[in-house]
Amino acid sequence: MFETLERMPLEEVLGRHERCRALLAVHAPRAGGLMAFTKTNIYWLSGTLVPGVFWLPLAGEPILFLRRGAERAALESPLANIVQFRSYRDIPGLAAEIGSPLSKIVAAEKGGLPWNLAESLQKNLTQTDFLPGDGVLARARGVKSHRELAIMRLAGARHDQALRVRVPELVRPGMNEREISHLVWQAFFELGHMGHMRMNSFGEEIFLGHVAAGDSGNYPSVFDGPLGLRGEHPALPFMGYRGKIWQRGEPLALDCGFSLEGYATDKTQVLWAGEAATIPEKAKRGHDFCMRIQAWLAENLKPGAIPSELYRHCMASAESEGLLEGFMALAPNTVKFVGHGIGLAIDGWPVIAEGFEEPLEENQVVAIEPKFGIPGLGMVGVENTFVVTPSGGECITGCDYDIICVP
Repeated sequence: MFETLERMPLEEVLGRHERCRALLAVHAPRAGGLMAFTKTNIYWLSGTLVPGVFWLPLAGEPILFLRRGAERAALESPLANIVQFRSYRDIPGLAAEIGSPLSKIVAAEKGGLPWNLAESLQKNLTQTDFLPGDGVLARARGVKSHRELAIMRLAGARHDQALRVRVPELVRPGMNEREISHLVWQAFFELGHMGHMRMNSFGEEIFLGHVAAGDSGNYPSVFDGPLGLRGEHPALPFMGYRGKIWQRGEPLALDCGFSLEGYATDKTQVLWAGEAATIPEKAKRGHDFCMRIQAWLAENLKPGAIPSELYRHCMASAESEGLLEGFMALAPNTVKFVGHGIGLAIDGWPVIAEGFEEPLEENQVVAIEPKFGIPGLGMVGVENTFVVTPSGGECITGCDYDIICVP
C-alpha cells in the first residue's frame, strides 16, 4: 500500500462544485450539469491530475471517469466515484448505474477537446446536447479559496525573494541571456519552484518565462504578453538567447513565473547594467509611469470594480502623459490588456481589458503588468500578483518595484 503525497480535503472540492453549480444557473441555465476534459480542470474539480472526463450533475454525486490511473486517483482525490472507462459510449451507462445520469443538455468544456475527440464524444453521446461551459469553469477558478490563497501567498513570497534578492546577486553584465536564465532557474529551484507552469489558452506554452536583455525586450513576439524576447530558439521562444549579451547601459527584464503546489504567481523585475545615474531619462520616466499605473490599479482592485473601466483609465493616463506609444509594448507588438487572472495557469479569469464588464470579486487573483518599450533600448516596467480585497489589491509578490542596478 502506498501513502498519498497529498489528499485534497473533501470540503475543498465540494465548495468548488457548489460554485460551479451556482454559475451554471446564471450562465448555462438550460444545462443539467457540467463536463470537464482538461487535466487542469479535472485536478481543480477532483484533486488528481488525470486525463479523462469529469461529470458534475446539478443534483447527484460527481463522477471522475478515467482510462487509467484509478489507483493513484483514489489516493489523491476524496471523491467516492472514480470509474475506469474505455470509450465515451460507456459513460451514459456508468453514470446511470451510479445514480448520476447524464442530463439531456450538458455544459461542456469545449476548449478542452481537440476536434477529433469532440466529434467522437458527440457520436457516442447522441442523447446529449452540449452547450459551452468554459466560462463557468473560468469564473469558478477565478475566485480562490483560502487554501489556494495560502499556497499563492507562499509562492509569491518566494518569487519576490528570488527575483529581487537572489538573482541580482548572481547575474552580472557580460553574461548572455541563456546563462542568466540558468541562474534564474537555480534561484527558483532552491526556493521550491516545481519546474512546470501551465497555460489555459489553446496552443499557448510557457517555460520559465522571458529573459530579455536590451533590445530583446522589443523583439517580435507571438506570445500574448508585452515583453518581447529572442528566446532559446524559434522552436522554443522562451528563456534567453545565448547569442545576446547583457551589455552595460542596458535593461534586463525578467518576466518569469513561480510555481508551487501547482499554483503560479507572476512577477517582472527589471535590472540595469550600471549605476542609477546612467539610466536614460526615457527609461526612468517609463518605469515610473508603470509603477504609478500599478499603484492606481492596486488601489482600485476592489470587489465591484469593472475591468474594462480600469483598462480604459490606464490607456487614458498613458495618452495624457504622452506615453501611449510604447505602453504595453511597441507597435505592432502592443497587447490589449494590463492584467490577467492567474492560479493553476498563468492566464486566467478575469482580464483587465476591454470587453470584460463583470465586476471583480473578492479573492480573485490578478497579475498586473504595465510595461513600456523604448526603441533601441529595451523594455522597462513592472508586474506583480495581487489579491482582490475590499480595501484594494493585496500584493503577494513583494512591495519594492524599482529598477535594481547591477554595477
